[in-house]
Amino acid sequence: MDNKEWLNYKIEIRERLRVFALKILELSEMFPNSNRGRILNNQLTRSGSSMYANYRAALRGRSKAEFFAKLSIAVEEADETEMWLDLIIASGLLTSDSMPGLYAESVELLKILSSMRKRSSN
Repeated sequence: MDNKEWLNYKIEIRERLRVFALKILELSEMFPNSNRGRILNNQLTRSGSSMYANYRAALRGRSKAEFFAKLSIAVEEADETEMWLDLIIASGLLTSDSMPGLYAESVELLKILSSMRKRSSN
């Protein structure tokens, strides 16, 4: 992949993360107003939106080391988001039709970000 293709790819991933964060925010409106619902909503919303925020920060990194560090945080947040979605599905707290697709996208984004981090460490 040449530099232009790499740049376009990074922009494409940024947009996917933006759309994902927006879907997480939409989902956050569906949680029950219970103790369990508020806690899981807060955790999922924080990690799901943080993926996007840290990826954007990585793109603005002033060095390869800074890019790698911020991308590593985005990977951690992606892993946490996947875990919260898995827990929410397993608990039966939400039965939204969007849950399986959102979970699948979280797994895919985690793989993409992890692969990107591995590539950037070379």
